[in-house]
Amino acid sequence: MKRLNKKIVLHLTMAFILLMMAACGQANTPQPAVSGKDSKETPKVAAGNEPVKVVWWHAMSGTNGKAVDQLVSDFNSSQNKIQVEAIYQGSYDDSLKKLKASMDSKNGPSIAQVYEIGSRFMIDSKAITPMQKFIDLEKYDLSQLEENILGYYTIDGKLNSMPFNTSNPILYYNKDLFKAAGLDPEKPPVTYEEVSNVCAKLTENAKVPCGFTIRGSYMEQFFANQGAELVNNGNGRKSQATESLLNSEPGLKTLTWWKNMVDTKTAINFGRKPDDTIKAFSAGQIALTIDTTASLRSIVKSTENSFKVGTGFLPKPSDAKEGGIIVGGGSLYIMNNRSEAEQQAAWEFIKFAVTPKQQANWHVSTAYFPITKKAYDEQLLKDNMAKYPQFQTAVDQLHKTKNNLSSQGALIGVFSEARSLTENAIEEALNGKNAPSEALNAAAKEITGKISVYNKTVSK
Repeated sequence: MKRLNKKIVLHLTMAFILLMMAACGQANTPQPAVSGKDSKETPKVAAGNEPVKVVWWHAMSGTNGKAVDQLVSDFNSSQNKIQVEAIYQGSYDDSLKKLKASMDSKNGPSIAQVYEIGSRFMIDSKAITPMQKFIDLEKYDLSQLEENILGYYTIDGKLNSMPFNTSNPILYYNKDLFKAAGLDPEKPPVTYEEVSNVCAKLTENAKVPCGFTIRGSYMEQFFANQGAELVNNGNGRKSQATESLLNSEPGLKTLTWWKNMVDTKTAINFGRKPDDTIKAFSAGQIALTIDTTASLRSIVKSTENSFKVGTGFLPKPSDAKEGGIIVGGGSLYIMNNRSEAEQQAAWEFIKFAVTPKQQANWHVSTAYFPITKKAYDEQLLKDNMAKYPQFQTAVDQLHKTKNNLSSQGALIGVFSEARSLTENAIEEALNGKNAPSEALNAAAKEITGKISVYNKTVSK
């Protein structure tokens, strides 16, 4: 009898312990993510009292880094269910290297900022949850965002990442030197031929030439502006690209035009350092150049006591097909090795980041494009546009671009290497080491080889 009582007591004790363990486990189990519309109430991404932590790896330093910190602070103070931590990871290349190293571990971020040319790799990595999943589940309205910016990151009919920091190249010129050369300061050149003529007059009459930086991204833009594709298979968007088209007619026409200006000393070759070109322009040592819209505010500020800055569209050949510019910059990816609750929390933050108010703040702080149309209705942005009217050129150039395979940009997994090889070719041609056709042929062959190796690697 005593033995029986002991067994009963033992069974009852074990049952009580198991019951308590189950209750504790249930209390700590995250509940399914729920999405909503009010950022102060909707991040119902987990049960319990602790907020869901979202780690964001980014490549923004200096003033842009401060703007990132402000965005995160604004979001964290707007609600209490999610806590975002932004961590600077170095340059775009450095950040992507660290991201690649983290993909097989749990030590990586919830959100990663990746430059636009990393798009093919990010898809092939299978390490992301496409933004389209959250968009479809919530029926999120994409029409509020800029179509020509979404176009770059929409691949195979779905948006893989959310555009974040976006820019494009424009023409900058010195209005005072235009007047001195007998040129109309309100009429920037729009074709290759006009740029050549303008630079010749500036050099002869104003004694100041033009000047350009060697950047692989500029060649990509010159292709798109001619309605041309940089790689085959629809710029790598219809199917995986297998061949570089760098040595096709648009590339040869561009490099021949560029080299002719350098040979005639109507344009200075500044090599690969954009800062050197900007400094020369700001000092009045060159009268016309090309740079990204992200540099606009700093250029205008540095010259406000010296001369008036004019802006114009990126030039193209007079007989070019209809084209447009490609957006540059970076976008935000949600990594799929995080919990559903964490991924949903990341989506809530990304939605906050693209609201009109936040996009207006972001634009004014960084000079990157607002990706949300209604951001232009915010008074803060209106005041900034009044202060820097030159930015209207960039907005007009973006809106006049036709969203097609050329302007959406090429997709290859070895884009960083391709840009470097393109710059080598441009440099060889401008320095007279190789004819433009030979330099481009060699670069295209090498880029095609690297594409082939990459494609074999991802197909395994």
